[in-house]
Amino acid sequence: MIKIPKLFPYVLSAMVFGTSADSTVAAKSKVPDRDEIPSQYKWQLSDIYANDQQWQNDFHQLQFALTEISKYKGTLKSSADNLLSCLKQRDEIGIIGGKLYAFARMHRDEDAENTKYQAMTGKTEALLAEAGGATAYIEPEILAIPEQVLLQFIQEAPGLAEYKFYLNNLARQKQHVLSPAEEEILSRVSELTQAPENIFNMLAHADMKFPHTLNDDGTEIQLSEGRYNVLVRSPNRKVRQEAFNNLFTTYNKYRNTYAATLSASVKKNIFYAKTRKYNSTLESALETENVPIEVYTNLISTVHNNLAPLHRYVALKKKALKLTDIHMYDLYTPLVQDVNMSIPYQEALTLVQDSLKPLGPEYGEVLTKGLSSGWIDVYENRGKRTGAYCWGTHTVHPFVLLNYNDRYDAVSTLTHEMGHALHSYYSHSNQPYINASYTIFTAEVASTTNEILLLDYMLNKITDKQQRLYLINQYLEQVRTTVYRQTMFAEFEMLIYTAAENGETITAEMLDTLWKELNVKYYGPEIIYDEELNIEWARIPHFYSQFYVYQYVTGYSAATALAEKLLTEGPEARERYLTFLKSGGSDYSLNLLKKAGVDMSSPKPIEITLQKFNARLAELEKLLTSS
Repeated sequence: MIKIPKLFPYVLSAMVFGTSADSTVAAKSKVPDRDEIPSQYKWQLSDIYANDQQWQNDFHQLQFALTEISKYKGTLKSSADNLLSCLKQRDEIGIIGGKLYAFARMHRDEDAENTKYQAMTGKTEALLAEAGGATAYIEPEILAIPEQVLLQFIQEAPGLAEYKFYLNNLARQKQHVLSPAEEEILSRVSELTQAPENIFNMLAHADMKFPHTLNDDGTEIQLSEGRYNVLVRSPNRKVRQEAFNNLFTTYNKYRNTYAATLSASVKKNIFYAKTRKYNSTLESALETENVPIEVYTNLISTVHNNLAPLHRYVALKKKALKLTDIHMYDLYTPLVQDVNMSIPYQEALTLVQDSLKPLGPEYGEVLTKGLSSGWIDVYENRGKRTGAYCWGTHTVHPFVLLNYNDRYDAVSTLTHEMGHALHSYYSHSNQPYINASYTIFTAEVASTTNEILLLDYMLNKITDKQQRLYLINQYLEQVRTTVYRQTMFAEFEMLIYTAAENGETITAEMLDTLWKELNVKYYGPEIIYDEELNIEWARIPHFYSQFYVYQYVTGYSAATALAEKLLTEGPEARERYLTFLKSGGSDYSLNLLKKAGVDMSSPKPIEITLQKFNARLAELEKLLTSS
């Protein structure tokens, strides 16, 4: 099938959002306009298309290609040449469609209020839906070819060899592939089913306006999602509390709209799961990557069994911050306030390069190219999508969106997204299009490995007690937000889908109640739960990519094991790791990770990660009590 491409966004709770392009912009109360950002800090989307006219030319070429590929309909079983030619042409449609969508969508993400690129994105979504319909006959026809005939085709046309894993995986899912007519119908409604995510993005990033709020210097500044993630880390409790109240009070005004939008997304995914004859939406989401449901449920149960260290961490934070009570808006506050860890962007580039030297000179060369060749859009501007992501495009280098703000967290985000970028670069450079896209399950491994290597590098480099306190706290926050918090997100998703599949209606009240229950369970008895937090589920974009977030946890756990091997086993581990990056989606995710050196079918990697959290928590306690 032809699908609308997916980006790889960063974890919401660990996102770093920018407030400045330099100290001058930082001093302004107004979020800068796009034209105020220097060109060297903007990505070069002209590497995809030099101008809109080239985009339009490819748009017309894709329209023509859809007419051409329809000629193969009903002929795939007749000859190996027909099958190979059809698959090659479908690949070309996918490559062009990916470029069209990336160019329009990333321009739209620069400024959500830009109606021209809103329209171009919508046109591309419509054309990709048409492409899905035009190619929907292919997989049912392939599945109708007898196995012996298909094996004979592969011998007759050597070019079919690169499709072997695809064909085998397709056969594995045969019971979930519908008739050509049914597949065409599903493909043609794909544009409609994008509506919940599109509505969420327009509401959250374009239409919803936040009030002014208190800044650290005592002035009032315009609140944004990006600035909230800075203000909630303020040493001034009044600043972070006011930002917290203003943010969630604003979301609460739209709670019923957000609930209806999320409910529509859930119903869409349930519809697809039932139509494709899966027992549940969770099964449908995991089966496409051949991941057993037990991997998901074992994750939740393993984290449930290891909540005590998180409760201990909350209690320690309350004590270290000298608070009589601790609220959720206190958790993001660094334990050490007087450490100068401001890291300008140019310095961040050097830190990232130095910390990733264990990956070897080949990796370092590609990394340097990516950091200096227009792959990255660095700073926040008015209307720009919040957070961070990487977008890989076949035949073109990857692109990275940041909102950099000179914090250590922002350096970590940079190295995270460059992990995605180099994974995409290696996959697309070493695999044919059919195998180039790595799975969501493996997507967070390379990015998180980079983060862990960065933190280990910093801790090995820094001896100052206060800075070590700061960095260990950063590590604990990373595990809290990536492992514990994302597991809570995963459990929330599982529960709302289970409720909907059992006939319950998803309402704002139901979502609020469930969100509160989970937060209280995960964070323990020390936390004071503010009712404003009930609406937090509404700001999580990941819930529009069903059962995505659990893979942040599995990815982080796999990365913890891989980073350790890279640091201790040398060239052998490095070679296995680079092979993993170059493998793309040429095998099942669990197999690729096992070849790289980690078995994710076991809960052991998660247990190891939480044991490391517990050990570093003990180190933090010791540093806080030492003279």
